[in-house]
Amino acid sequence: MKRIVGIKQVLKAVESGVATRVFVAEDADFSAVEKVISLAKEKEIETVFVSTRAQLGKKCCIAVGAAAAAEVKE
Repeated sequence: MKRIVGIKQVLKAVESGVATRVFVAEDADFSAVEKVISLAKEKEIETVFVSTRAQLGKKCCIAVGAAAAAEVKE
């Protein structure tokens, strides 16, 4: 499954209906990820919380932390 990283990209994927699962770092600034969480809930997309931004970045194979990521349909 393909993953995208970053709040703006995740929001676009959720809004367009291509996101199948959303990941949010628990240590991310809530005001930054609040819209991702609420939109995913509204669209009935599973949201998975990951402990840290660094851990989420590592799971997405990037060298920096990530506040949000999503699995998308290919």
